Amino acid sequence: MGAKPKIAFYDFAGCEGDQLQVANLEERLLELLSHVEVVSFREVMTGGDIEPCDVAFVEGSVTRPEDAERLRRIRDNSAYLVALGACAAIGGVNCLKNFMEEDVYRERVYGSQGRWFATGPARPLRSVVAVDAEIPGCPIDKNEFARVTKELLLGRTPWLPDYPVCVDCKAAGNVCRFDLGRMCLGIITRAGCGAACVTEGAHCWGCRGMAPKANLDAARQIMDRAGFSRRAVQDLFRFYLGDTSAAL
Repeated sequence: MGAKPKIAFYDFAGCEGDQLQVANLEERLLELLSHVEVVSFREVMTGGDIEPCDVAFVEGSVTRPEDAERLRRIRDNSAYLVALGACAAIGGVNCLKNFMEEDVYRERVYGSQGRWFATGPARPLRSVVAVDAEIPGCPIDKNEFARVTKELLLGRTPWLPDYPVCVDCKAAGNVCRFDLGRMCLGIITRAGCGAACVTEGAHCWGCRGMAPKANLDAARQIMDRAGFSRRAVQDLFRFYLGDTSAAL
């Protein structure tokens, strides 16, 4: 990379909450901007055209035929491409449409004008182009974004935790959701969020994707032993992990 690397932010189908997390870096964002040149970031600056850059952060999932062509242009103009957030990294909640009839989700999203719009199955970025790194989560953890960006700018390979959310949950002192009679995907989900949802009283939804070597057979046995129906487990699994071919 040059003395002042060029970075860019692009978005596809998603809520743009991950880019908002970047904007919320506040003082650290100013420090980052002293080291890089931002060439495209529609969330916070005018413009949004595809520009040649060293690192492209791309949020959202691919849901329309024209998305794939635009994503390939971004890839061709970027030395590194980083999938930013759950929708870009694993397909995310947009993949719920993949389990619906097309007429149903067209009507729910666009109403009576649904036939006017191009649409298709939701996919993560890696189903279309090569992705160099991922920053998972819904939304992303802004501290993790700052660390991964720093590693990329230093020419290092970014790392992510390779253990499940249960480790974060233990460290946070949370009571296991299964001990409370509730479902939770923390047993198979990649850690790194600090078990934020569980700490706030909810359960893990799986938004950071599956942890490497996640033991799905053991997880299924835990779900069965706790008495949860296969339909309820499937519904929770599909909320964020609908793109995976694995079954739980």
